[in-house]
Amino acid sequence: MKYYLSVVLLLSIGIYYLMPKSFAQGQDPDIKGHITISGAWALYPMAVKWAEEFEKAYPNIKIDISAGGAGKGITDALSNSVDLGMVSRDINPKEIEKGIWSISVAKDAVVATINVNNPVIKDILSKGITKQMFQKIFISGEVKTWGQLVNSSNTDPINVYTRSDACGAAETWAKYLKAKQEDLVGIGVYGDPGVAEAVKKDKLAIGYNNINFAYDAKSKSPVTGIMVVPIDQNDNGSIDFNEHFYLDLSAMTSAISKGKYPSPPARELYFVSNGKPSKKEVRAFLIWVITEGQKFVSETGFIKVSQQRINEGLQKVGNEI
Repeated sequence: MKYYLSVVLLLSIGIYYLMPKSFAQGQDPDIKGHITISGAWALYPMAVKWAEEFEKAYPNIKIDISAGGAGKGITDALSNSVDLGMVSRDINPKEIEKGIWSISVAKDAVVATINVNNPVIKDILSKGITKQMFQKIFISGEVKTWGQLVNSSNTDPINVYTRSDACGAAETWAKYLKAKQEDLVGIGVYGDPGVAEAVKKDKLAIGYNNINFAYDAKSKSPVTGIMVVPIDQNDNGSIDFNEHFYLDLSAMTSAISKGKYPSPPARELYFVSNGKPSKKEVRAFLIWVITEGQKFVSETGFIKVSQQRINEGLQKVGNEI
């Protein structure tokens, strides 16, 4: 019992010193000003929710957010056009060399999507698609018809949609397929909403989306007109019980959290800046996001970061706002 109490005491002391003093002492800091954010479509819905809640807690704060892809988030951050960039992929060494500073704030995943009126949808939902077959659709282009995919006589062509903008979704999906974004074939469409809309309108379409553009936030079901494609991870030609979590957003996020969905295309999401943020209000916002703000993550359709990532983030931001 003494050992247990000692561990609890040490953990409490550690958290106290990691937190900014104003937070640790239970005092509201005098936070005011304007914060600008741009970048990844994947993080956009979560950032909007955080901004709304943070502005409620700090009425003298105004946060402006715009989406445009992870590439834009990096570019805008490096040029100091915004305070924070949103990035939905790993930060590469060259970006770090240029001065990119990052903090992990949430997790999500990229999923393959098809139209609900797809001619072989029953086979796809029961059998799934293997990584090898995804590679033959999105990389080599060897599989050109839906019949080839499910071993049937169907001759309808597969209309492949990909992203035209530099983005984390495309890079993450390509990484899952052992490739790069520029290796992905298909009709280029701008943004997550653009790909979702293209798939919704074309019954022969296949594309990929961040989960919060593939599922409806309120109903937790796939967006009307779209079905999320299950991955046959063990290549046995069937979606087993352990792989059956694609029809509901809550089940999907749980699968990501438990590691049942592969990573990639599951990934961490980041806020980035050109060097460590110097503005008091930005540092306060980041501290809030990885502590108090995590309680809004699950309800918005994302996955919380680990305690290890929270501790790392607190250390990176520092204990002084």
